[in-house]
Amino acid sequence: MSFVDKLADMCMPFLYFLESIRNPVCDFFFETITHLGEETVFLVIAIFIFWCIDKREGYFVLFSGFFGTIINQAAKLTFRVDRPWVKDPGFTVVGDAKIEATGYSFPSGHTQNIATTFGAVAAYNHKRRLVNISSIVIIALVAFSRMYLGVHTPLDVIVSLLIALGLTLLLRPFFISEERFDKSFPWIVVSAAVAAVLLFVYVMCLGTDETLDPVNYASGLKNSCTMLGCMVGMLAVFYVDKYAVKFDTGAPWYSQILKLVLGLCGVLIIKSGLSAPLTALFGNEYVARAVRYFLVVVFAGATWPMTFKYFANLRIASLDAFGEKVAAFFTRKKSSPKE
Repeated sequence: MSFVDKLADMCMPFLYFLESIRNPVCDFFFETITHLGEETVFLVIAIFIFWCIDKREGYFVLFSGFFGTIINQAAKLTFRVDRPWVKDPGFTVVGDAKIEATGYSFPSGHTQNIATTFGAVAAYNHKRRLVNISSIVIIALVAFSRMYLGVHTPLDVIVSLLIALGLTLLLRPFFISEERFDKSFPWIVVSAAVAAVLLFVYVMCLGTDETLDPVNYASGLKNSCTMLGCMVGMLAVFYVDKYAVKFDTGAPWYSQILKLVLGLCGVLIIKSGLSAPLTALFGNEYVARAVRYFLVVVFAGATWPMTFKYFANLRIASLDAFGEKVAAFFTRKKSSPKE
């Protein structure tokens, strides 16, 4: 038994305590809140920022998540810590939480997803107190939900939070200004691509390890192919956007909504709808997965942004007037003297 395994075993009494105080209300709440740590939620938040708010901040969130996932997957396959219900078959898990709890336990993927996402958002908007407080609360709730539901130990969660914090502090200086971003971003993209390739090679080398559980290995291979496709896609996006698209996020509020909804539909169609066709085409689900995520990234980062100039020029007089009235109302309310 490894040192990490021993630490995980030491954390089990806390999970037994949480198991003893579960109730239907908390079960429902934490089953709901834990979904914020899923991959799809990360994509939606990152893409929303990337398309509609600030491209540089969007890249910061995306690459924080990419690097975090690569580290997380490497750690899972290296330390191979079993899930709590595998350690103790008598331990119960809330609802259907096991379905999304794939791969080994250490560290927590959901916790790392939410912590890198909202950690990057908070770091980028560090002067906005409401954003910081909201981000911390969301991170804390999702992290606790993983333990409450019984799919992760405190060790899994704490290490994921530390990894996310380290990545946020490490990457933030490169995104602090346009000048630093322009100089450092090519190296960040290349570094992420190299890291994805190294993860894929590492996972392939583990294929001959007979001590590695086949189910967990399949999960690691799937995720390594995902990251490989994403990073090759980001290389393409970087050059296409830099030399051809050069999109701007600005647009009227209703155009932003339309741009986001239509674009996300395209992303989800590629992400989910092309799974079976690509698998049939390539005859291998892992190759198909890498190609699928490559297409997702290229569509989100280069193809769809080619339409943004049309959304920026879209004008609907009645909606413009409505927006002006709302803005005027809040401006008067903010500037009115306090009694």
